[in-house]
Amino acid sequence: MSEAIDPQAPAGRASLAAAPPSAVDFDRPVVSILGLPFDAIGIDAAVQRIREAAFAGRRCFVSTPNLNFAIAAQSDAAFRGSVLRSDLSLVDGMPLVWVARLVGLPVRERVSGSDVFEALQRHPGPPLKVFLLGGPPGAAARAAESIDRRGGGLRCVGFDPAGFDSIEAMSGPEQIERINRSGAHFVVVALGARKGQAWIEHNAARLAAPVLAHLGAVINFAAGTVRRAPRWMQWMGLEWLWRIREEPALWRRYWSDGIEAAGLLVTRVLPDAIDRRRWGRRVYASSPALEVLRGPGGVSLRLRGAWPDGVEAPLRAALTECAGRNGRVVVDLQDVTVLGHAVVGLLLLAHGWFGARGGFRIAGARGRPQHALRRQLVERVFADA
Repeated sequence: MSEAIDPQAPAGRASLAAAPPSAVDFDRPVVSILGLPFDAIGIDAAVQRIREAAFAGRRCFVSTPNLNFAIAAQSDAAFRGSVLRSDLSLVDGMPLVWVARLVGLPVRERVSGSDVFEALQRHPGPPLKVFLLGGPPGAAARAAESIDRRGGGLRCVGFDPAGFDSIEAMSGPEQIERINRSGAHFVVVALGARKGQAWIEHNAARLAAPVLAHLGAVINFAAGTVRRAPRWMQWMGLEWLWRIREEPALWRRYWSDGIEAAGLLVTRVLPDAIDRRRWGRRVYASSPALEVLRGPGGVSLRLRGAWPDGVEAPLRAALTECAGRNGRVVVDLQDVTVLGHAVVGLLLLAHGWFGARGGFRIAGARGRPQHALRRQLVERVFADA
């Protein structure tokens, strides 16, 4: 069984482990849903991606946005940016799956952080070493004991209750050193979504573990302090009712999210779904084209014609080439007639990657392109760039 970490214990020698290098993968099957990029993959593929990254020592920052996350990200640029800079973004919520289906996106199942964690636990391969950070008092210790007792694809190598301090107070060199010294492949954070995402971004460059994720209630579920909803409720999108039963204080959040989601459904999602069905001949009458203009300050990518879902290969290749260069990236949408969710998903990834390096900007987003960005809730994202 893992031992609790005493925050006052001496740190020991400095860790020699280096943080895994950051990279970007523009070949990811991303689509935009309610203003965030999501990987259109299932649980099995998510587990494979995480295990491959863990054993290859490759950085994989996993985000698991649900409806509450997507709504909060509309008004919190840092919170939103943490998803744009993630290496894997999973659809953790049936409302997001329903939105995807309504607009015809290839998202077939909910991929919650809790389900991924359980699938990792059931995996027959060599176990991933996991470190738990956060959770209510006593929950991390019980979760560590439960994980080790179950065996399988996870083994807990340490835990830290963390408490309710500020991000800076929970990011001291002694604390980071203890996590690194544990040899963990996977650091699971449970500090509340905004705080957890911020803690990961604040400390990623110092953490040696390849895989980092805020997984919400996973520590509570593993500890047995909160029970998950029955499978039938999860399949029907009624897990929120169960969560309110288990944690009554959540009703305010769900009520607020429901009101906000209803407004987005009427004003953005349904018009977007109708618009996609009207593309028809216009999509095929104007084939996509891309021109790459290189200059001393960076690269300009001029898109022309219709860019519905399924034709984004040239943009993937161009963004991948830009990732290996220095300088600013500008994407010109002035002559675009159709803008699909896959292209917007790639532009969100580009904003997250280049925006933190040489800079990123969308140009010419007027008329139809601006209309598409507004419907997909990303106009403000690129305006901030």
